[in-house]
Amino acid sequence: MSVKIGNIDLGKFPLLLAPMEDVSDPPFRYVCKQNGADMMYTEFISSEGLIRDAAKSIQKLDVYAHERPIGIQLFGSDIETMREAACIAAAAKPDLIDINYGCPVKNVACRGAGASLLQDIDKMVKMTKAVVESTTLPVTVKTRLGWDDHTKNVYEVAERLQDIGIQALTIHGRTRAQLYKGQADWTLIREIKRNPRIRIPIFGNGDVDSVEKAINWHLEYEVDGIMIGRAAIGYPWIFREIKHFVKTGKHLPGPTLDERIMVCKTHLDRSVAWKGEKTGIFEMRRHYASYFKGIPNFKTYRMNLVSLENILDIHCVLEEIGSQLVPQVT
Repeated sequence: MSVKIGNIDLGKFPLLLAPMEDVSDPPFRYVCKQNGADMMYTEFISSEGLIRDAAKSIQKLDVYAHERPIGIQLFGSDIETMREAACIAAAAKPDLIDINYGCPVKNVACRGAGASLLQDIDKMVKMTKAVVESTTLPVTVKTRLGWDDHTKNVYEVAERLQDIGIQALTIHGRTRAQLYKGQADWTLIREIKRNPRIRIPIFGNGDVDSVEKAINWHLEYEVDGIMIGRAAIGYPWIFREIKHFVKTGKHLPGPTLDERIMVCKTHLDRSVAWKGEKTGIFEMRRHYASYFKGIPNFKTYRMNLVSLENILDIHCVLEEIGSQLVPQVT
């Protein structure tokens, strides 16, 4: 049976690209979509920034036809501001609006947004209701197990948010206190999925970094689909590899060196086209090490790549990598 969010049909075992700050921009989303991501989200967008017309927040609203289905993710601490921001986001014509109740970083959570709302479920419910009532688009939520080990309240969150109209829930298997440390625990996610009251799709997130984990955890924890974040950085092929295994029961060979170079170039070119040469080149620097992970003797090339400021020079170095390096089987 296909998994649906409203009228959005995601297929039988959807793979979602997580919204990641400074990562999940249109250039990165493009290479992930090309490699099989079923649904994607923007970087999270500040509701305060949107209603103040802040340039950085407005730019994050950019969504494109080739990305669909795509959700715009919002975060904030004020209910009325979130309502207004949802209206602005809906005007950008995404397929859905997602609310971030999971971000653990200090400058978000300590301002009463993101995972902070796990400490005030009543406010979370009111905020979500305001967003749901402000738009005809499906509204979904991404959150965590709870604030800390003593307050794992996502079971209650799932029921209450479903009751006021959210149409899917993604759960990261850590508390806010854990940040990204330790191991994600999906057992509570399975309990929520087994709750007879829960009718909406439940997606699992956290630590899925291989084909084996995706397949095994889908079965073990009974989730409707899986959201992948950090494992896709520099390795968008993870989506196609999982899908190939689901379809054939066999492992797909990893990307060739030529393919790594080609996709890296595509990411770079789109980054420059979207952000301008200076910013596009600068922000691409964080991706090179991931694209060429496991390639012997890459360090010298990486040092060169992160120092260059001209796109043609970077292309030349990437082509040199293709002619000089031999990939290592990983």
